[in-house]
Amino acid sequence: MIDGFGRKIDYLRISLTDKCNLRCKYCMPPGGVPRMQHSEIMTLEEIERISAVLTEMGITRIRLTGGEPLVRKGIEKLMDSLGKLPANPELVMTTNGVLLGDHLEMLKKAGLKGVNISLDTRNTGVYRELTGMDALEKVEQAVDLACDMGLSVKMNCVPIRGINDEEIPALAEYAKDREISVRFIELMPIGCAADYKGIRKEELLEKLEKAYGPASPVERDQAVLCCGPAEYVRFRDFKGTVGFISPISHAFCDGCNRIRLTASGQLKLCLYYSDGLDVKEMLRSGVSDEELKKTIETVVLKKPKRHSFTEPGEDAEKRNMYQIGG
Repeated sequence: MIDGFGRKIDYLRISLTDKCNLRCKYCMPPGGVPRMQHSEIMTLEEIERISAVLTEMGITRIRLTGGEPLVRKGIEKLMDSLGKLPANPELVMTTNGVLLGDHLEMLKKAGLKGVNISLDTRNTGVYRELTGMDALEKVEQAVDLACDMGLSVKMNCVPIRGINDEEIPALAEYAKDREISVRFIELMPIGCAADYKGIRKEELLEKLEKAYGPASPVERDQAVLCCGPAEYVRFRDFKGTVGFISPISHAFCDGCNRIRLTASGQLKLCLYYSDGLDVKEMLRSGVSDEELKKTIETVVLKKPKRHSFTEPGEDAEKRNMYQIGG
């Protein structure tokens, strides 16, 4: 698929659920979240069908997200079905890691190639305060297990002023003895996150170089680093790499290759904008695959040139990240 600005769209992020077993302050509202009705959520069969259609249209990489994808019942069955699609897309997942250790063997057998594990602190007390759960040890065990199983492992950390800003070197150290990528992702002002202050790449790099010495840029043509917008560096004696993803201060819209499918069945073209295509309704109305493809092709041509997080307007997304798909 090609959008109206000549960008090749080959990456699909699928949110399996808006539910999560954690209550991270910058993601979930303190009063909890309203429960979606079962009928509002795409069935696994509907997800399989739209994935098949989109891979026929050129999607080569599928990432399963949430909420927390591992709380969705039947995820191994879905992974197995996606792994058998004729187009053979690369299958990866973003997870908070709490339940990952219990599912890894089955997921890898079904076709999982890589995991992005979200972890914002190495401090047990801060983890409990930030997420509402004592599960740091389980997440760290899952990181090691995923590495031992030969999966591509990336760790996603969101630096937040006043919460984990003093832990940046400690978080990066996960990549010192492991061949993984620790990525620092700039906080995006969506939903609850708008109440917190993120930290720019330049300040993060300054902290890291103070702790570990000069950073060396890493070429993006390395297989594990070729996909996505992160800029990577390596520090002396580190087995892994450290990356920076800065969607606000260093927007990468010119190279955006992704579309998102929410748990409620909305195909979103850009994280910032609230509009999208209701593919769930189309599927339930009896649309044929060919009609679905034509509609999607038309909609993808309207993918915005760039986001407007720095100058938000009435068309901005009002939902929290867990409702969209992280």
